[in-house]
Amino acid sequence: MSAVFQKIAQGGVSRESPKGVAEWTVVIALSSNGNSKELLIRMKRLSLLAFWLLAFCLISVSAMVAAGQTSTASRTATPPVEKSDSSTVPTAKVAVIAFQAAVTQTNEFQRDLDDLQKKYDPRRTEIKNLSDQVDTLTKQLQADSAKLSDAERESRTRTIENKKRQLDRETQDAQSDFQADIQQSISSVAQKVGALMTDYAEKRGYTLVLDTGNQQSQTVLYAIPITDITRAVIEAYNQKSGIPAPTPQAAGEPDAPQPQPQQEPAH
Repeated sequence: MSAVFQKIAQGGVSRESPKGVAEWTVVIALSSNGNSKELLIRMKRLSLLAFWLLAFCLISVSAMVAAGQTSTASRTATPPVEKSDSSTVPTAKVAVIAFQAAVTQTNEFQRDLDDLQKKYDPRRTEIKNLSDQVDTLTKQLQADSAKLSDAERESRTRTIENKKRQLDRETQDAQSDFQADIQQSISSVAQKVGALMTDYAEKRGYTLVLDTGNQQSQTVLYAIPITDITRAVIEAYNQKSGIPAPTPQAAGEPDAPQPQPQQEPAH
C-alpha cells in the first residue's frame, strides 16, 4: 500500500483513467479513519466517475472505427471515372461521281439546251448564209479571174475579204453568247444537283464523295462500279424536278453547237 502512496506522491497516478481512479479510491478509503458513511459516499462518486470515463472511451473508440470503415467503403465503392473519347472517327464510306456529266444529263439541263438551240437557230442560219456567200464569190472569182480587169479582180477580192471578216466576227460573237448562256444554265443546274447529291450521300452514310469527271485535277485513278453514284443522282434529281425527258431530235435536223465547259483555274 505504501507503494501506491509513493506513486501518488510522485504524480504517477492519473484520475482520468479507470485504473487511476481505483488507486485513488483506495487512498481515500484509508484516509477516512474508519468513517464508513463518508467512505461509502466517496466510493459511489468515484465509481460513477469511473463509469462515465470508461463509457466515453468506448464511444470514442467506436466512432473512430466507424469513421475508418466509412472512408474505406467510400474509396472502394467509387469506381474510376473513364474519360469519354469524343474524337471517334466514323467508318469511311466513299463514293465517286462524274459531276459535270450528272449535271448535263439531267432532264432540266437537256430542256435548257433545247431552248438555247431554238434561240440561236436564226443566228446560225445567218452565219450559214454568209458562209455560202463567201464560198460562191470565191468560186466566181476563180472562174472569171482570167477575163477580169485588175480593178475588177481587186474589187471582188476586197468584197470576199470583207465578208470573211464579217463571217468570223459573227461566228465568234454567236459562239461567245452561246457559251455564256450554256455556262449560266450549267451553274444554275449544278447548284441544285450539288445540294441533292449532298443530301443523297448523307442519307446513305457516305463520308466522302470524289469527282471523277474533272479532267483538270484528276484524283481518282480507280474505283469499283458499285461506288459510282452518278446515275443514281441523275435519276433522283429528275424525279425531284418533275421535268420529263426531252423528245429525241428528228432525223436530218442540224445539230446545234454543243456546250464547251470553261477551263477551271489550276490550284
